[in-house]
Amino acid sequence: MTADAAGTVEIGGAPARLRRATGLPVAFGGLVESGRPQIRISELSGTTTAALRSLVVTSGSGLGGKAVALARPCAVTDYSNSRQISHEYDVPVAAEGIRSVLAVPVVVRRRVRGVLYGALRSAQPLGDRTLGAAMAVARDVEQVLVVRDEAQELLAAARPEPAVLDRGAAWEQVREAHAALRALAPRIADPLLRAELLAACGLLTAAPRAGSVTLAPRELDVLSWVAAGATNAAVAERLGLRPETVKGYLRSAMRKLGAHTRGEAVTAARRAGLLP
Repeated sequence: MTADAAGTVEIGGAPARLRRATGLPVAFGGLVESGRPQIRISELSGTTTAALRSLVVTSGSGLGGKAVALARPCAVTDYSNSRQISHEYDVPVAAEGIRSVLAVPVVVRRRVRGVLYGALRSAQPLGDRTLGAAMAVARDVEQVLVVRDEAQELLAAARPEPAVLDRGAAWEQVREAHAALRALAPRIADPLLRAELLAACGLLTAAPRAGSVTLAPRELDVLSWVAAGATNAAVAERLGLRPETVKGYLRSAMRKLGAHTRGEAVTAARRAGLLP
């Protein structure tokens, strides 16, 4: 999965989350197209027409284009009559019947990767609380995209030409990244975001073999850190668990994998496609 494809998946759920977080009846969003200074609106939530679908918004134009150009949130109380923005997109906005609109950029590594919009069908101010909630949704998207970017970079680094890099050292870096990403997942409250992060972890492992052992999430978390060379005490600290609990998860994983030692368990998990 490319970084752009990963971003598309994540943007897909963001408008619905923005509606829940802000209480706004309409939300939509899209990504900045690769190599082009423009956004393509790809995801809609709460809309009643298709007027905004696939709309291309150029950087600097309209509200979303202004948010891209400035790399900061922007809002207007009455879109069609606002003097703060240009009006290239008044027709589709009017067709959807929205008036008050906010646009929040999704910024990753100082580059705008997308924009999330929220809107009302009446002309009334959108308060700081609403804007703050929308920004929080955008920050969640940013977090997942950062993790995915790092996963992609580590995966690429782990598959160099033999003459260029030490493959063994590169894979050790991938294994540490895999363990760190899995440890991050339980800290994400949103179940959709958590699932997306775990899917990104899957990019670092081979496809599971048919009939392979299934490990519980925490068993795999513990084994991931063991594979990276961590002691039980270190695993407990990283995962926020008691050392005795870590030992219990490790014993359970070893039993399922038919292993008698930590090393055998790691080897069996890698053969099954559960670990990188």
